[in-house]
Amino acid sequence: MARGRVRGGRVVGALLALSLAAPLLVLAAALGTRAGGLSPETGYDLLTLRIGWWLALVGGLAAVGAVVLALRDFRRLGLLALAAVVTSGGTLAAYVWHNSRQADAPPEDISTDLTEIPGFGDLRGERQGRGPRVTAGVEACPGALPLMTQVAPGSAAWALEQAGFTIRGAGVARADGSRESFWFGFDHDAVIRIRPGRTDIRVAARDDRPHGGDACRMASRISEALRTSR
Repeated sequence: MARGRVRGGRVVGALLALSLAAPLLVLAAALGTRAGGLSPETGYDLLTLRIGWWLALVGGLAAVGAVVLALRDFRRLGLLALAAVVTSGGTLAAYVWHNSRQADAPPEDISTDLTEIPGFGDLRGERQGRGPRVTAGVEACPGALPLMTQVAPGSAAWALEQAGFTIRGAGVARADGSRESFWFGFDHDAVIRIRPGRTDIRVAARDDRPHGGDACRMASRISEALRTSR
């Protein structure tokens, strides 16, 4: 009987470890990509989105198995089974949320002027042949609105900083910034173009992956910050 309990405890412990595989893999992939040890294609596209998703599904099944085994000796094994359920459930929920967020998001290139789209100037060579293929406007991102006035360069730089961008340059006609995401180090670039009677905003990812509407959220924050700075 004692030997059976020990064996059951080991199995439940193994199932708990299996439920932890997906979040641990994602954490390692994110840190490896952020540090430059893994390419985004390996760390994000392969390990996180593909292998991590399948491991999350396996972890869910492992949690179910842990609960079934723990019912035989719930007092001793219940906490392990509960940890497996919480871990796998949270991981699966995070993946479902992430996938739905990606599917419903606008393009990762938002401009308040689609007739004469602002360029990224000093990043032209670095961005050449890269980035989203579609530029969207207010129809896709209602919060990204131009200002029908000429803002001060200082206000433009301040608005970029409020949206989390590092300033690359600011002058009479424009302000430029870049922002690197925390986990995987994905870059977004922003420009505020200043003209008499109008100020336009553009935010775009530096790759062609979906990022859950990050460009829209950043462009909207910049637009709001410019309004509050007046």
